[in-house]
Amino acid sequence: MKLSTSNSIWSILQNQIKCVSLIQLFLLAYVKTFRTYIIGLLFCLVVFSAYGQNREADKPVREALFSIRGSVYEKDSYTPYSDVRILVNGGKYTTTNFDGKFTIKARIGDELIISHNDFETIYYTIQTNERISIEVIDEDQPGRRSKMNSDLKRFNKMIDSADSYLKTDAEKSIKFIGDALNVDVSTNQSAEAHELLGDVYVHWKQYDLAISAFKISIQNTETSSARLKLAKAYRSNGDFLKSISMYENLNKKDLSNYEKTVLYEGIGDANLRINNIPKAITSYEEGLKIAKQHIIAPKVTDLNSKIAQAYNEQGEKSKAKDYYSNSLNLAEKENKKRAVEEQIKVAEFNSDNEDYESEIVLRKEAIKGIKDIERDSVISNESAITSQKQNYKIGNAYYLKNDLVNAIPYYEKSIEEADAKEDLIVKKDATRKLSEALIESGETKRGYEILSEHINVVDELYAKKVQEISQVARFSRNIAEQQNRITSLESDRALSQSKYELTQERNRSQQLIIYSLISGLVLLLITGYLMFKYIKQQKLANNLLALKSLRSQMNPHFIFNALNSVNSFIATNDERTANKYLSDFSHLMRSVLENSEEDFIPLKKEIELLDLYTKLEHFRFQDKFDYSIDVDDSIDVEEFQIPPMLLQPYIENAVWHGLRYKTEKGHLNIVIQPKSKAELTITISDDGIGRERSKASKTANQKKQNSKGMNNIKKRVAILNEMYKDKVDVTIEDFQDLKDAGTKVVVTLKKD
Repeated sequence: MKLSTSNSIWSILQNQIKCVSLIQLFLLAYVKTFRTYIIGLLFCLVVFSAYGQNREADKPVREALFSIRGSVYEKDSYTPYSDVRILVNGGKYTTTNFDGKFTIKARIGDELIISHNDFETIYYTIQTNERISIEVIDEDQPGRRSKMNSDLKRFNKMIDSADSYLKTDAEKSIKFIGDALNVDVSTNQSAEAHELLGDVYVHWKQYDLAISAFKISIQNTETSSARLKLAKAYRSNGDFLKSISMYENLNKKDLSNYEKTVLYEGIGDANLRINNIPKAITSYEEGLKIAKQHIIAPKVTDLNSKIAQAYNEQGEKSKAKDYYSNSLNLAEKENKKRAVEEQIKVAEFNSDNEDYESEIVLRKEAIKGIKDIERDSVISNESAITSQKQNYKIGNAYYLKNDLVNAIPYYEKSIEEADAKEDLIVKKDATRKLSEALIESGETKRGYEILSEHINVVDELYAKKVQEISQVARFSRNIAEQQNRITSLESDRALSQSKYELTQERNRSQQLIIYSLISGLVLLLITGYLMFKYIKQQKLANNLLALKSLRSQMNPHFIFNALNSVNSFIATNDERTANKYLSDFSHLMRSVLENSEEDFIPLKKEIELLDLYTKLEHFRFQDKFDYSIDVDDSIDVEEFQIPPMLLQPYIENAVWHGLRYKTEKGHLNIVIQPKSKAELTITISDDGIGRERSKASKTANQKKQNSKGMNNIKKRVAILNEMYKDKVDVTIEDFQDLKDAGTKVVVTLKKD
């Protein structure tokens, strides 16, 4: 990084020096010709422009946003925390759901601020785009969360344990997943567990098992991440056409920009494996376009490298070299490990094209980077970026150049490092090549000694392979046992689900039979329709007459109490208030009379009547309650029709029998909101004393009057539903467990 910065500064200084020199030259030329001066000035501006572009190029590139998944739970009990606030420093915001999980868009290096009323704020810096687990120590309230669902706590605990062992111990990880499924899990939880199981199998190269796990995950809950992983598992398992089909059937609208890049990269990888190189290049370029547009730096590097690989396999070495040059420069800006990986990949390209000098330079640079990496982490012998492998390949490059003098020391260095790291495979190859080089260089005796050592290494490697085969067989048996357990658990869950669905289907069948019998009876009754037509018409006329009669019965309590209020205002010499009240009351009466002949009026008019009526009641009982009328903006109040003054009795009951008797000031809330495209609900709720307490405090006469009022409204609803096919539905709920919880009336209204 320091070298890159120094080069950048030196480049800027050179640009400035050149610019100053050019200015001086063109100022001297000015005395000869004005035209030359103008050309010089323009050229200088071009130089400054190039300098500005260099400055832009030197600016750091922001990493792309990733979907970071995580969970917040109590450390000892694994109890999840819901409603925890997750904030990206200066960016996105979310909260955890009921099982403590969250998903948020963030970049590598961003800081998460995790806050909740029950624990101190936690600050977490994102290192990777993998799952995050936030452990909380809750010492102040040890028994506060003991009532949380134990199955949920156990599931989260097992899943987190499985995730932590994913890359280190496959058997333990799979066992924990089995334990997680051995509780009463939901379909979403089963999907999550099987997706993690697929991740375990992919890491340990058990691709056929991974495919099965991802399929079960998708069957439970379909997610884009699981489908992308399934497509990749098919590719890794050698089923390239199936992989391509899976990728292409994904709905790109459901994918994030990073997932779209992964999709096109996967299509390119699969096409490259079936030698459809033009399609592979097209897919890689599409992914590269998205990665560049949304600044997904790691994928920009990867896709440049893969396009280079595709062009190389197609025989277009020049294009491949250009793309490898891009990927090499981009990798150096990421991190040391990624830079080393790309150096080795480009070195292999140079080796294939017999450019051994460039190969040797890159591998020597890679060895320096490997030493830096090994200071912080251990590199396994299976990795391509081990120093013993690079020294061996440098020796091969010198050998192919017939430079045995330089080849031999690198073979020896490779053997020395392979011995230290117990890498028998590299030692086997290095001893063979070293013996050949020594014999060719004339050191026959030592060459045969190394050859003898090579034979011993081959025998040792054979014995180790036999042992590894035995270990693999045991590993496969253990994996199979764990998988059989998981399969059994999933089968049991599926069987329970099937039984439930069968019961539901049986209930539906019974209902269908009942409805069929009713339909048959209706068909029989249709034959007598003409005979009863006159009776039905008469009944309809009676219903209309009954409705008209019921509509004409304005609640006498309201009229009487309203006039008493006017009288009270006049008695206290408050004539202005009395006039105002009487004016509003007369307006309400006029509106009621205007609508008295209508079965239904627009909802807009009914809302105006409700507002006016509630305003009058509030005017009389200002110290007893406040009220609000909330209408959802998405509702077209002109489209819905409602019986006039249908809701007034419920509001009157709420005021007179609930809120009026409260010791503290109450609240009346009227909410109108959509239930579906053709339905809406009107909720009238209050926090009064409730129907039971109200009933207990009534006199015999009050009970009789209330009964008449409610019977009136019930009759209206029944008649209207009979005439208009269940257009109105009314339900009343009480909250008897709580003091002063009040009553809620829900009126469901259907569109014509």
